[in-house]
Amino acid sequence: MELLTINNVWMMICTALVFFMHLGFALLEIGLTRQKNTINILFKNIFIITVGLLLYALVGFNLMYPGFAEGSSGIFGFAGFGLDSPLTAEGTLDLAYNEGYTYWTDFLFQGMFAATAATIVSGAVAERMKLIPFMIFTIIYVGFVYPIAGSWKWGGGFLQTLETPFYDFAGSTLVHAVGGWAALVAVWLLGARIGKFKNGKPQAIPGHNIPLATAGVLILWLGWFGFNGGSVLSAEPGATSLTLVTTCLAAAAGGIVSFFVSTALYKNFDLTMFLNGILGGLVSITAGADQMSPTDAICIGAIGGAIIVFAVSLIDRIKLDDPVGAIAVHLVCGIWGTLAVGLFGDLASWEQLTSQLIGIGSYAAFCIVSSFVIIYILKITIGIRVSEKEEIDGLDSHEHGMKAYSDFRLNEH
Repeated sequence: MELLTINNVWMMICTALVFFMHLGFALLEIGLTRQKNTINILFKNIFIITVGLLLYALVGFNLMYPGFAEGSSGIFGFAGFGLDSPLTAEGTLDLAYNEGYTYWTDFLFQGMFAATAATIVSGAVAERMKLIPFMIFTIIYVGFVYPIAGSWKWGGGFLQTLETPFYDFAGSTLVHAVGGWAALVAVWLLGARIGKFKNGKPQAIPGHNIPLATAGVLILWLGWFGFNGGSVLSAEPGATSLTLVTTCLAAAAGGIVSFFVSTALYKNFDLTMFLNGILGGLVSITAGADQMSPTDAICIGAIGGAIIVFAVSLIDRIKLDDPVGAIAVHLVCGIWGTLAVGLFGDLASWEQLTSQLIGIGSYAAFCIVSSFVIIYILKITIGIRVSEKEEIDGLDSHEHGMKAYSDFRLNEH
């Protein structure tokens, strides 16, 4: 009983840290975009976490953890609507549910992860997507697509039952790439912001508040201690401590390498690239944080930091407009981090690498098709992009009728 209490308290702390990450995402997104769209971005982030939790309680949790029957395909299952805590014969809460945490803590921790996938899309489509279509997309993607995808591994589905099981400790693919694939499809269907490309060349559209973006990244880094640390699913000292160390070292290595590579290529000290390098390192280590040595973690994070610089450049060259670098950070580094499990650490082998490739391909196919169907139907029915005037004036005034900042001018009498 004492061990359960210790483990459960740690899991609740990690749940709070993952919740805190949503503030980090919000600050990062508004900081890297223009002032005239701040309310719109904040509104979307608040909508994601609120509706995400309700949907996860109603259907998502039981879609993700359906209890696949032996011999089933392991692709789709559903354990019923709503939350139904396991009870003992006496009708009290069954504390034998899991030695690491209670049923309720399990739901809340996993629910925090669910909302993250749509948050990734929010940043990529910033400044030109209509609010209502985005909300509809969020409901479908968080409520159904994410938990079905998650069930394939974390719910004991077909990827978990491979001869060499696919491995994704905390979600380089299951969370970050699942959101990243949808972001890629959404950006492609939306098109670039007005003024982003002139004569075929990308133009910088600076964010309006880099200090807020910096604060957002530091909050995300802190929250990742819960994201990865909680994925140990207990407070076991050795595994938890190692996971926090590998997470932190990968973040530091990603930032430093991104800074050096971008400085060498572009001859300027780009803070935004430095920040995204930190996030790239974090996403890269997430799939195997519990399996890596500190040296492995530094190598994985460093490669992730270098990947960020080249991925951002590639996305610009193929004329996709991602205002916050979400595709480079979450999709490209998510793929790299998933592959790294087969190349570094305790699980490294050709068999594991093959399973990682099967998992990456499975999630790519499912997420690309599902997000395309959802967004394309929205595009041809109610439309997904604001008018040119609305985009130029800013979404805050047209969709919300308010400003994020006062002009602070004194009234004259």
